[in-house]
Formats: sequence, C-alpha cells, structure tokens
Amino acid sequence: MTRRSLVSVVPVVLVVLVAALLGGGYLLYKRSSAHTNDVALSSEPKPVTSIVAQKSSYEPTRRYIATIAPWLSAKVGPQLVSAYVDTVLLRPGAVVKKGDVMATLDCRDASAAAQSVAMAARALETKQAAAAKEAARIQGMLDGGFVSANEAEKKLAESAAQQADILAAKAKLVGSSLEVNDCILKAPFDGEVDMRMVDPGAFVRPGTPLLTLVDRSTVRVVADVPETDFEFVAPGKSVKLRLIANGDAMTATISRRSPAADPATRTVQVEIDLADPQRQIPVGTTAEVVLEVGAPRGAAEIPLIAAAVRGDKATVFVVETKDGVAVAKKRTIVVLGESGSSLFVEESLIGAVLVTEGRGTLSDGDRVNAKLAPTPAPSVTP
Repeated sequence: MTRRSLVSVVPVVLVVLVAALLGGGYLLYKRSSAHTNDVALSSEPKPVTSIVAQKSSYEPTRRYIATIAPWLSAKVGPQLVSAYVDTVLLRPGAVVKKGDVMATLDCRDASAAAQSVAMAARALETKQAAAAKEAARIQGMLDGGFVSANEAEKKLAESAAQQADILAAKAKLVGSSLEVNDCILKAPFDGEVDMRMVDPGAFVRPGTPLLTLVDRSTVRVVADVPETDFEFVAPGKSVKLRLIANGDAMTATISRRSPAADPATRTVQVEIDLADPQRQIPVGTTAEVVLEVGAPRGAAEIPLIAAAVRGDKATVFVVETKDGVAVAKKRTIVVLGESGSSLFVEESLIGAVLVTEGRGTLSDGDRVNAKLAPTPAPSVTP
C-alpha cells in the first residue's frame, strides 16, 4: 500500500472506532436505564405479615414468684467458747430428733477450768462453815460477857463475806458449766441436716455455724406482692400453686399476710402453709402463685408482637381494604391482660386483621401488601 493510500484510510478507521465507542456507550446506557426503578419506594405497598384477632375469654389473675421456706431453720454452732472441732457426726440429708448430738468440740481447757472453779467453791464452803461456827461460839460468849461486841460483829462480817465469795464462785461455776455444755452441740428440734460447713480439726469461734438444720414437716410458700394487690391477698384466699422443682400443681389458701409493706420495695409479704409429713418438697426452691381477681369476660386475643403496650393501652395497626387497596390504620385499644405470648384486648378488635411482622416500619395510612399468617387456636386464661 502506498503512502497516499494509507493516509486516506486512517480517517475512515477513526470514524469507525468513534462510531463503535458511541454505539457501545449507548447500549450500556440503555441497559442501565432498563434496571432503574423510576417509581418512589414510599408509594409502593410495604410487605408485612398479618393475623386475624380471635375471639377468646380472659379471666383477670395475678401471678407471683414465691420461695419455699422451711417451717424452722437453725444454724447450729458454739455460742460461748472458741475451740477445735472434735467430731461432726452428720452430713446433709441426715434426719435427727430433738436433743440428738450433732457435733462435739475439744473443750478440755473449759472442763479443767470448770473443775478448778468447783474445787475452789468447795474450799470456800468449808471455810465458811468453820467461820459460821466460830461466829456462833463468839456470839454465845458475848451473851456471857466474855468477849466484846466489836469482836462478835467482826466474826459475823467475816462469815457473811465468805458466804458472798461462795455465791460468786457458784455463779462462776454455772458460767463454766455452760461453756462445757456448749462443747456438745445438740439438735434444737426434729429435722434434717441441710448443710455441713466444717469438718473435724477446724477452729471455730462463738457464732460460727457447723451445721444447718431445717424442719420440713410443714413448708411455707413466701411471696412478696405489690402494695396495690393488698386487698387480693387476704388470709383464707384460695390460690393455685405450681412447684417449679417437681412440677406439682395444687390449690391452697393464704395462711397469713404482713400488716405492713416493706419500706424499700413497697411489697407486702404473704405466706402459704403446706403440710409435708413425707418431706417431699425441697425448700429454698421456687413456686408460682396464681390468684384469681375477677370474673371471666369476653376478649380479643392477639399475639404480643402485634401491639406496642404502654400501661393499660396498646397500639396496633389494623389492615383495612378499600377499593382493592390495603391500608394500615393505627389504633389505640384497651388492654385487659396477657398470658404467655398472647395479649387480651377489648372485644371490638375481634375479626380485625392486624400487622405482626413489619409493624415497626409503618406509619398511619401506609399502603401494605399483607401476607396472612396461620391463626393459632384461641386460649383461655389463666
């Protein structure tokens, strides 16, 4: 190809390349424009899940969490002496009778001290007896004029002083005897060993517990209720109990109620006595107390996730259809109560379609595309 021919071909090639670039750019633009949504998202129906409010029945109740306590409980340990533990005879679960020996302490020092005080008291008694006889003889000689009145009075005073020393020694002996008795730890009542805190060889001081003893022949279900429920928990009121530890359910009555509320928590303590002669109920465990406070009434049952509850009011979104367009309407309704995952509200909501999932993105009057979820069977409280 000649130089002249090559010069004439270059413009043609450039024109073709420019046309190809422009054409490719146009095609890319059309492809991008084809996937662009020109419609505002706010004008599109919002996808939500809905459910139909069911007709149900609601019975007003109160539920409290209570603790099961023993009828009696005691921490057994020394009260007067400090000593090493000699023996601990029992372990948790052991059954004892009142007066049974539970543990002993090494109290040889206390025993020796008690013996010393006893001997000193005996010596004082002997000396006082001799002084009393001498005082009596001198008193007889005084009547005959053989001794002076001053000497007779002095002997009587010495005898009285020795008598006072004897009484002081006996009082000290009683204290020493109490310390010796404190070295043998006995059961204060019939019961079972709950805990064992020390083993032989440990050094204990007054107030240190060695064993914990409980009496489960009768257990107490103790609950703290709000002060607003004071009138509902009067003694004799029937309640339903569920023991969490073993799953037992039963009906009982309130045995006693505190006359005053706790100043810190503003709660009132109530107790329910349960006879348990076989000792089947573990103490220190949890119980659920259910108390009926009103007659059953009709209600609409909805899932908790379908409402925003504040006090005795709830806010829901009701799906209403007009001219084929579904719209979410915001409504405020009266709450009757709740149980499990269900909320019980006024009957006017029965049959209404309520938004469950997607409720947080809605405003009053938004268009929605509601997917109806399966409706669970209505429940009856409590």
